[in-house]
Amino acid sequence: MLRSMYSGISGMKNFQTKLDVIGNNIANVNTFGFKKGRVTFQDIVSQQISGASAASANKGGINPKQVGLGSQISSIDTIDTQGSLQ
Repeated sequence: MLRSMYSGISGMKNFQTKLDVIGNNIANVNTFGFKKGRVTFQDIVSQQISGASAASANKGGINPKQVGLGSQISSIDTIDTQGSLQ
């Protein structure tokens, strides 16, 4: 129960940061020289429940199963593409 609460709380906090970056991009859409931002996320910890198995003659392989235990912001990148010419 506690792991699921921590996972949900960290997701909501990270989503708020993403919305802040999107709001900043929208607010500065007509600002000359503004470079937009992008948020990327990563797992804090993941727990492997079952491993992978190889394919056999009669059936395909099985993928591993993992459960994430929260996320965090990996980086807030600046997109350096050329804007409109003034």
